[in-house]
Amino acid sequence: MSVIGSKLDFQLAYGDCDAVGIAYFAIYYRWMERAYSSWLFGQGIRSGEMQDELGVVTVGISSGARYHSTAKVFDHLSCQVVLDRLGTTSYRVGYEFTRDGELVTRGQMSYACRNAGDFTKAPLPERLHGILGGLPAPSFDTEV
Repeated sequence: MSVIGSKLDFQLAYGDCDAVGIAYFAIYYRWMERAYSSWLFGQGIRSGEMQDELGVVTVGISSGARYHSTAKVFDHLSCQVVLDRLGTTSYRVGYEFTRDGELVTRGQMSYACRNAGDFTKAPLPERLHGILGGLPAPSFDTEV
């Protein structure tokens, strides 16, 4: 596994697949989380320390995935983190899983900023807004 910028490259193993060797549908969520948190870490932000570093916490409010083709054990996949939407208090990150440039799966996760004490709505901190704005735009025209 390697992370370069906002892209995570990895090879599927048996533990990622079902009994017939096809990527288990829920495994993509693990890879989405890994790609996102690794990208954030590369930007100098640790998810678990956002409260101390930025004064807010982020909470997941929705997620989804659409499976465009089958991935099998030992396939090499890339997960590109992209920016789907950037609001004032929330944002949506997209995940484009490809094999040799072909879209395999398209996922998304939406996050909202909250005040740590009472979880009321909070504006995106300027630093987080700027970092998110540096993500690439989606490469594929698909809906999740």
